[in-house]
Amino acid sequence: MRNNLSIFYQLLCFQLLVLCFQITISSSSSVTQLCSHEESVALIQFKTHFSINQTASKGCDADTISHPKTNLWKEGTDCCLWDGVSCDNITGRVISLDLSCSLLSGTIPSNSTLFHLSHMQRINLSFNDFKNSKISPEFGHFSSLTHLDLSNSWFSGSVPYEISYLSKFLLLDLSSYSVDDIVSLQPPKPILKLAKSTLAGIVQNLTEVREIYLDGIDMSSVDPKSFKNVSYSLTSLTLIGFPKSNWSSPLENLLVARTSFSGGLPESIGNLKSLQGLGIVSCNLSRSIPRSLGNLSQLRYLFLQSNHFSGKIPSSLTNLTQLTVLYITYNQLEGSIPDCPNAFPNLSTLYLSYNLLSGTTPSWLYNHPILTDLDLSNNQFTGHIHEFQHSFLQYIHFGNNKFQGSIPSSIPKLVNLRSLDLSSNSLKGTISLDMFSKLQNLSYLDLSFNSLSVSSSNELTEICNMKLLEILDLSHNNFYGNIPQCIGNFSQNLSSLNLKMNKFHGIIPPAFAKRCGLKNLNLNSNHLEGSLPRSISNCKDLEVLDVGNNKINGTFPHWIEGLSELQVLVLHSNKFHGSIGDFKNPQPPPKLRIIDLSSNNFVGPLPTSYIKNFQGMMNLDEGKVARYMGERDYSYDYSVEVVIKGLEMELVKILTIFTSIDLSSNSFEGEIPTTFGKLSSLRGLNLSHNNLTGHISPSLGNLTQLEWLDISSNKLGGQIPNELVDLTFLSFFNVSDNQLVGPIPRGKQFNTFENGSYEGNEGLCGLPLSRSCSSNVQRALPWMNSHEDDDSKLEFGWKVVAIGYGFGFIFGVAVGFVALRMGKLKWFLNLIGFR
Repeated sequence: MRNNLSIFYQLLCFQLLVLCFQITISSSSSVTQLCSHEESVALIQFKTHFSINQTASKGCDADTISHPKTNLWKEGTDCCLWDGVSCDNITGRVISLDLSCSLLSGTIPSNSTLFHLSHMQRINLSFNDFKNSKISPEFGHFSSLTHLDLSNSWFSGSVPYEISYLSKFLLLDLSSYSVDDIVSLQPPKPILKLAKSTLAGIVQNLTEVREIYLDGIDMSSVDPKSFKNVSYSLTSLTLIGFPKSNWSSPLENLLVARTSFSGGLPESIGNLKSLQGLGIVSCNLSRSIPRSLGNLSQLRYLFLQSNHFSGKIPSSLTNLTQLTVLYITYNQLEGSIPDCPNAFPNLSTLYLSYNLLSGTTPSWLYNHPILTDLDLSNNQFTGHIHEFQHSFLQYIHFGNNKFQGSIPSSIPKLVNLRSLDLSSNSLKGTISLDMFSKLQNLSYLDLSFNSLSVSSSNELTEICNMKLLEILDLSHNNFYGNIPQCIGNFSQNLSSLNLKMNKFHGIIPPAFAKRCGLKNLNLNSNHLEGSLPRSISNCKDLEVLDVGNNKINGTFPHWIEGLSELQVLVLHSNKFHGSIGDFKNPQPPPKLRIIDLSSNNFVGPLPTSYIKNFQGMMNLDEGKVARYMGERDYSYDYSVEVVIKGLEMELVKILTIFTSIDLSSNSFEGEIPTTFGKLSSLRGLNLSHNNLTGHISPSLGNLTQLEWLDISSNKLGGQIPNELVDLTFLSFFNVSDNQLVGPIPRGKQFNTFENGSYEGNEGLCGLPLSRSCSSNVQRALPWMNSHEDDDSKLEFGWKVVAIGYGFGFIFGVAVGFVALRMGKLKWFLNLIGFR
């Protein structure tokens, strides 16, 4: 009996052990459930539609590293552990797919196995390249989907109506460019279209949605009233096109960008009482800023830049006690800034630049306890700049206004100041640069275009204490003394130094350090003497070297060959001398595209070997977008003094496609090299006032971008080559005071040049001169009687005038900036012949 009980007990224990083991296995299985074979195969097949392209995820968020997530997907492994795949912990079903920034390149057809994953709740395919393919209607059949992000992935065509079936949506992002692109005014690329019916379905069916992003989508067929009944759950909406609705939705964020609608911003915008962020950016809206914006008591961020708003800044905006950031730049606002002692108590950033604001600045700007960034530049403010009462300010830009008086003595107390721009005002008096050397965080200082001076020449040495300085512009003032010896080595951070148009004298300090970080060195129009220091070649990043209009002597600085980034070299009006030489293998800076050696004492032949290696002037325009040289992080533009079409002027902005060679007013001799004909991107060529002989090279006819050509006051003979007639951009031509003979070519631009272009050549004949050509000359030059040329003489018209007579593209842009910068609009109109 006892034995039977023992056996029974052992059997019972064994059964309990087996049961526990089964429970353990079952429990373990429920935790580590493998994804189904069908879903694993579906993902592998989905992967086969794509290749990996390193450029497919361009523009991905800076804090997200693009990498090919699908590369680690392998058959026979648990797909729930694959990169970008998430599964339900209980069922093992795939419920989330995040392939954002995965470098995918390909298309998603409607029969893709992706749509077999029926339990999907979240899909993120943003920042890939789907080759302008259409969004499949099958996306609308994921009945459990709450999040769909297809942004910035190069889909095209119409947004499928089936998207509106997804009633559980919390987030829908179909945008084609980022909010940052909108604010920075990057050009939009709308390739998706949203039909009126689709939008109506989204508004009607997506009753739980909280965030919708439609930036960059073409909604030209959409009625703005379609947004009227948008879900009350919506808290964030970005789109193109402003909905003129009487909203009372609890929206918290609204961004409207690059709209095609016109008119004003409706007063009903003030009904969105829950708004915390509002951006109406780069739209076509005009009229006044609605007073009702002052009702948005929760508003923290307000962006209204790049519109056509006019009138005054509403005083009601000062009621926005929660506002921390206010941008109303690039509009047409007038009047003064509202003066209210308790205005904007939480404001930290105020940008009002590029408007027509005027009057004196209110006292609260100087007393505000937490204001850090203040930009009033490019307006018409007057009066004095007052003393700042608090030290939190980091950014002060008051440039290009009409401020008078002296620089506030409180500046040295702004210990957090990083950027100070007081340029282009009417500030006067002597200053102590010691006031800026105390600002240890200062990286940008622009005092240009004022009437400032220093109490003594030793003051300039204080610059040496500004260790973090990156931009220093003291140009167009009355500073004097020697340039400090430290200028080339006190800071590796210094990238731009502009001391132009002052009264500096002595030599250029020779101690430019080996790790010199200068990109822009402008010492034009001072009283500097001595030689050009060879140590400048240590500044390997140098792009602009301008020492024109000084008294510098010496031979041509061949050491510039080591400056691979140099684009602009100006030695104009100095005492350089000797022959530049004709070396066998010269290597001029490959990017050099503006060179001015005029008004010196150079002799010998033109440097043929240099000229044929000016790579920066060959095919420069192909595939390049014109921009301005400068420091983009600071919106600071480089400038240069050049002679364009006989006029000496300062280009306050240098276009990257601007090219010119000026070797005038020297003693160069010999013939014009045919190698000039290789510089296909050259805009201007001036070889005047030398001792050049021989004929005008027909190869100059290859310079199809040429806008001005001056070879006057030489000893050139022979005829004017007919090849020059094909220079259709040529608007300034001067061959006066030479020994040219024969008939003047006719047709195209040559029909627009006047007598002054040819005077001083006794052997020239034909229009516009009063000397007619004899019949013997006509017979000797058969090209004059060709059918093509007859047509060109008869067909002179407005097309030719439009192409080149009106100053040319580059010259027009350049002179326009000079006129606007200096405020001399009347001079500009007179210059182009407008009466």
